[in-house]
Amino acid sequence: MASHQIEIKGKKIIYYLYGSGKPVVFIHGFGEDHSIWQNQIAHFKNQYQLIIPDLPGSGTSELVNDMSIEGMADIVKNIADDAIQTPNEKIIIIGHSMGGYIALAFAEKYPDAPSGLGLFHSTSYADSKEKIITRKKGIEFIETHGASSFLRTTLPNLFSLTTKESQPELIEQLIENSGNFSASTLVTYYESMINRPDRRNILENIKLPVLSIFSENDQAVPLSDSLEQSILPGKSYITILKNSGHMGMLEDPIESNIALARFLNDC
Repeated sequence: MASHQIEIKGKKIIYYLYGSGKPVVFIHGFGEDHSIWQNQIAHFKNQYQLIIPDLPGSGTSELVNDMSIEGMADIVKNIADDAIQTPNEKIIIIGHSMGGYIALAFAEKYPDAPSGLGLFHSTSYADSKEKIITRKKGIEFIETHGASSFLRTTLPNLFSLTTKESQPELIEQLIENSGNFSASTLVTYYESMINRPDRRNILENIKLPVLSIFSENDQAVPLSDSLEQSILPGKSYITILKNSGHMGMLEDPIESNIALARFLNDC
């Protein structure tokens, strides 16, 4: 592993680079950092060049002026350009949850850059009215009680009951890894997610292969939405995890990596 630092308008952004070969960018979600992809790093680092950012405000990366979903897609483009030495080489871009929102924005802004798009427990739908209300309540909680209390309360809900009973250490590790988030960062992420547009049209019109990994037990992304959007692309790879909640890369790494391997190989 080698950590790298780039500076964007005076702000420090960190990303991690593993292996060599076809470049694959993995983008983490809300309340996470690059380490969420630990099982994928171990499995794929000898086959691909893995480019894994700490998004602005996560890990040791600093907040940037434009923290919109589209602004963070620009950050990912800067990271990819810094990491890849071959001019105009295409990347496979895969995002988990909020990272999937960023991957979709990336595909919209830079349509010639990717050769494949992966959505890991994510959605192209804009927030529903109910979701917006939930996020605003979350913002109130964060501003009142702080980031640590919020994440300790909410992160366990991202895991399935099976995982809670059989692998509680996964939940504790995620909570421990999230200890450096500030309240302002989490509020900014929530505001960015509330303000993002519906991007189903990207999936409807995209010419790239698209991977959709989702779960029957995901409390964050409705199964009906996942099923509906997974058939929108012309070439779609679909995996439904049986035992995980919203965190399949941790809860069910074997099935997740099988799905990823097939998709990456075909891309």
